[in-house]
Amino acid sequence: MCSVLTRIRPIHRAVALSLRLGANTEGSSYAATQSRRLSPGKNSVVDLQRNARFYCSRMAKTEGLLFRQLFEVESSTYTYLLADTNTREAIIIDPVLETIDRDLSLIEELGLKLILAVNTHCHADHITSSGLMKKRIAGLKSAISKFSGASADILLSEGDKIRFGKHYLTVRETPGHTDGCTTFVSADESMAFTGDALLIRGCGRTDFQQGCAKCLYDSVHDKIFTLPDDCLVYPAHDYLGQTVSTVGEERKYNPRLIKSKDEFVEIMNSLNLPKPDKIDISVPANLVCGLHGL
Repeated sequence: MCSVLTRIRPIHRAVALSLRLGANTEGSSYAATQSRRLSPGKNSVVDLQRNARFYCSRMAKTEGLLFRQLFEVESSTYTYLLADTNTREAIIIDPVLETIDRDLSLIEELGLKLILAVNTHCHADHITSSGLMKKRIAGLKSAISKFSGASADILLSEGDKIRFGKHYLTVRETPGHTDGCTTFVSADESMAFTGDALLIRGCGRTDFQQGCAKCLYDSVHDKIFTLPDDCLVYPAHDYLGQTVSTVGEERKYNPRLIKSKDEFVEIMNSLNLPKPDKIDISVPANLVCGLHGL
């Protein structure tokens, strides 16, 4: 399933496990991710990970859809590349600054025409590469929710269609982690790109960036858990090396979101996590398409 060099795959798994060790209680906390980095003396593994091109070529259910799931190790973030196999028009979801060269190289190798770089929300744990991509690809546009407070060529609202070739993703507003969180759902409802709203066996934090636990609970239950059970959930971050879940799985096994709303709010309000290490750098940059100071 995954197009990862055989000699690298065990390292990828080890790094992913180290990054997300333990219960998924931190949501997208960059600080918590950093605290679980490999121990001193193993930095060579991290260096190798950074130089390798990891991506998953998991088959999409939709005919004529090219799909790649890519991984950025430092923030434990997934980036998603989708394209129409006929027209070659492509979009990229949640691209990360550190992996821009890898992503653009893959796009060139696959013969794709990237038309849109879209973010699920204004990230606090990494800087988006969407602005820098626009400088390197003529005609590329950026997109983000109109409620994010960030600048972009396209400001998205509930029900908007993100089109590429004959395919499209529908925008569902899923605030709670931030005001501007969105989930992108494929036309046949076989795939949902949930950002930090819904993670595998967890969810994003609600204690900064306009976070609201009640809002997040309602967003997930009303906008994501209403999708078909077999709809694949592709989040912004991995969990113990897991790359994908389903709506049915999360509705049944997500330890936070199977609770009542009051219990969920109590859980989210008692996490007592340190703020993400990069929040003071990432948020100002992401408000201007990742170009602050660049």
